[in-house]
Amino acid sequence: MSFAIERIDHVVLNCRDVDAVADWYVRVLGMRREVFSGGRVALRFGAQKLNLRPTGAPDWPTAAVDSPGAVDLCFITTASPDDVATALSDAGVTITEGPVPKTGALGPMTSCYCRDPEGNLVEIASYPRS
Repeated sequence: MSFAIERIDHVVLNCRDVDAVADWYVRVLGMRREVFSGGRVALRFGAQKLNLRPTGAPDWPTAAVDSPGAVDLCFITTASPDDVATALSDAGVTITEGPVPKTGALGPMTSCYCRDPEGNLVEIASYPRS
C-alpha cells in the first residue's frame, strides 16, 4: 500500500436542527462552537471537530443516506466514569447505559452512553489510569 491512515480529522453529523445539536454538545460535553466556510457550524474538541451539516444542504457532499441520528460516536475523557455519569445527570441528560466495561481502540475502558438531540448514540469513555 502506498499510504497509511494516521487519524480521523473530523466527522460530519447530519442534523435537522444544527443549533440544537451545537448547543447540546457545547453545554453537555464542553465543545467549542465555530463558524467556518460560508456559515457552516463545527464543534471543536482537542485536535478534532464535528461538522454539523443541515439535512438536505445543497453543495455539501454526504453519505448515501442523509439521515440525522444514524451515527454512533465514542469520545474519550480523563474524567472518571462516575464523574461522567454525575455530569450527564446534572446536565439533565438521560444515561441509556453505564458506566459499563467496554473495549476501545486501546483496550479495556469504562463507558457511559446517552443520545444527542438528533438521536445519535454518544459514548463517553475512560481508560484506566496507569
